[in-house]
Amino acid sequence: MKRFLNLFRFIVPYWAYAVLNVIFNILSAIAALFSTLMVIPFLRVLFERQEITAVKPESFELNANSIQNYFNYFMASIINDYGKTTALITVCILVVGITFLKTGFKYVANYYMAPLRNNVVRDLRRKIFRKMVVLPLSFFSDSKKGDIISRITSDVQEVEQSIISSLAMLFRDPITIILFLVMLIYMSPQLTLFVLIMLPISTLLIGRLGKNLKQKSLSGQKRMGTIISIVEETLNGLRIIKAFNAENKINDRFDNTINTYNRIMIKIFRRRFLASPLSELLGTIVMVTVMWYGGTLVLDGKGNLSGEALIAYLMIFYQIIAPAKAFSTAYFNIQKGLASLTRIDELIDADIEIKEIKNPVPLEGFKDSIEYKNVTFKYEQDKVLKNINLKIEKGKTIAIVGHSGSGKSTMVDLLPRFYDPIEGEILIDGVNIKNLKIKELRTLMGIVSQDSILFNDTFFNNIAFSKDAASENEVVEAAKVANAREFIEASKNDYHFNIGDKGNKLSGGQKQRVSIARAVLKNPPILILDEATSSLDTESERLVQEALFELMKNRTSLVIAHRLSTIQNADEIIVLHEGEIVERGTHTELLAKNGHYKKLNEMQNSTN
Repeated sequence: MKRFLNLFRFIVPYWAYAVLNVIFNILSAIAALFSTLMVIPFLRVLFERQEITAVKPESFELNANSIQNYFNYFMASIINDYGKTTALITVCILVVGITFLKTGFKYVANYYMAPLRNNVVRDLRRKIFRKMVVLPLSFFSDSKKGDIISRITSDVQEVEQSIISSLAMLFRDPITIILFLVMLIYMSPQLTLFVLIMLPISTLLIGRLGKNLKQKSLSGQKRMGTIISIVEETLNGLRIIKAFNAENKINDRFDNTINTYNRIMIKIFRRRFLASPLSELLGTIVMVTVMWYGGTLVLDGKGNLSGEALIAYLMIFYQIIAPAKAFSTAYFNIQKGLASLTRIDELIDADIEIKEIKNPVPLEGFKDSIEYKNVTFKYEQDKVLKNINLKIEKGKTIAIVGHSGSGKSTMVDLLPRFYDPIEGEILIDGVNIKNLKIKELRTLMGIVSQDSILFNDTFFNNIAFSKDAASENEVVEAAKVANAREFIEASKNDYHFNIGDKGNKLSGGQKQRVSIARAVLKNPPILILDEATSSLDTESERLVQEALFELMKNRTSLVIAHRLSTIQNADEIIVLHEGEIVERGTHTELLAKNGHYKKLNEMQNSTN
C-alpha cells in the first residue's frame, strides 16, 4: 500500500476538491441514513403503534432523543388533525425529499471528484513524459520504446480506471459505513457487536484473493509493453517485412505474445469478477445471521429492540453492505492498478546518470579549444573507447574515421554529455564539461546525424525547432544555406507543408538538407556531423555536401566520415581502431604512413 499512499502526492495540489467531495459525501450519507430511518414512523403509523405526544417538547437539542421527541409530536399532530392516511402520505413525501437531497449531494460530490480525478491523471502523464525527456540515452538502449509508450498510455489508463476511480469509493464509502455503524450501535449495541465480529471474516477472504490479482496484473502490463513494442517495430520495419515476405513470421510473433497476454487477462478478469459475487454471498450470509440473532433478541424481549426498530436496523445494515461491497471491489481494483503504478514508478524513479553539479561554472561561449584527456568509456563490459587524447583548436575541422564499431559515434556523443566517460575528462576552454550547465553546454553544439530525425510537422517548425521564436526570414535564410529552399518553396504551402511522420514525404537528401537548415538556424560554434552523407545517392550527396561546407565555415567541426573523399580537406584526420586512436594527420600524411587509413582508402576505391 506504500505505492498507493505515494499516489496521494499528486492529489495534494487539488486538496480543495477532495475536501468538498468529502463534505458532500458526508451530507449524502446523513440524508441516506434519515431516509432509511423514516421506515420506523411509517411502520408505527401503519400498525397503530405510533406514540401520541400531545405536548410539544419544551426545547430542542441536537441529540437523538430530542429529535425523536419532536418527530413524535409532529406525527401525532398530523394523525390527530388529518388522520393516519395523511400521516402515511407525509412520511412518503419526507422520504422522497430526503432522497432528493441524498442524490443531489452525491452528484455534487462526484462533480468535484471529476477535476480531481482527471488532473491527477494529467499530472501523472506529465511527470512520466518529463522524466522520459531527461533520462540519458543509455536508459533507452536497455529499454524497449514500446514498453515506455505502454507506461504512459495503458499503465496510466489502468491507474486511472483502477485506482483514481476508486478514490470516490475510498472517500465516500468509509464515511457512509461509519455513520451507519454509529446509528446501529445507538439502536442496539448488543446486535452491532455481533455484526462487528462477523465482518472481519469476510474481509480476510477478500484480501487473500486481491494479493494474487496484483501479481497477475503486473505480468499482464509487462506483456502489454511487449505488444506495443512489436507494433512499433512492425510499423517502422514494414518495408523490410514485405521485402523478405516475412508477414507470416511477424504475425506468428505477434500471435504468440498476444495469446500469452490473453491468457493472463482471462485469469485476471476471472479473479476480478469473483470479487462481486463473493462479497455478495458473504454479505447475504452475514445479513441472514443478523436477522436470526436480531429476531431472537426481539422475541426474547432483550436489547430494548422493537419489531419495527429491528426492520429499520436491518435496512440500515443492508445499506452498509452496498458500500462495504463497493469498498471490497475498490480493493480489488487498487490491487490491479498498483501493478501498473509499480511500472510507472520504475520509470519516474529511474536514476538520471548524467547529473549536473549544484553550482555549475558559467559558460561564456566557446573561445579556445576542446580537449579529450585520457577518456575511456564502456556501455556494459567491453571498453568502446580506450585512453583517448585529442585537442581540437577553435575553428578546426577534425574528421574521425574507422571501421564500424570502432567507437566514432560514441566519441562525439560524449561531447554533449549524452553519455559520461568512466575515466578521464573532456574539457572546453580548460573546464571539465561535467562542471558546466548541461543546457548551456549543448547550446554550443549543432548536430547533423546519419538518420535525419524530423518531426511530423511543417518545414517551418522543423527548421525553427532549434531556435525559439524564429522569424520567417531566418528560416528562409537557413533553408537557402542548406540548399533546401528550392524544393521547400516548390511544395504545396511551401514552408507550412507537413512533411509527414519522420519526414516520409521527402527523399533522403531532402530530409538531410532540412536537418542541416535546422543546424544552420541554431548557428552553433561547434558542429558535429555523424556520417551525414553516408546513405545518400551521388546527386543528393553533392547537394548536401555543398550545404555542409557552408555550414562548417568559421566553425569548429567534428566530422564522422564514411566516405573518405568527403574529408580530404580536414585539418586533421583521426583514425580509430577498436576504441583507440591509432593514426592521426592530414589526408596526405596518413596515406604516406601506409597504415590503417591507407587500407580504408584502398577498400573504398576498390568498391567504387
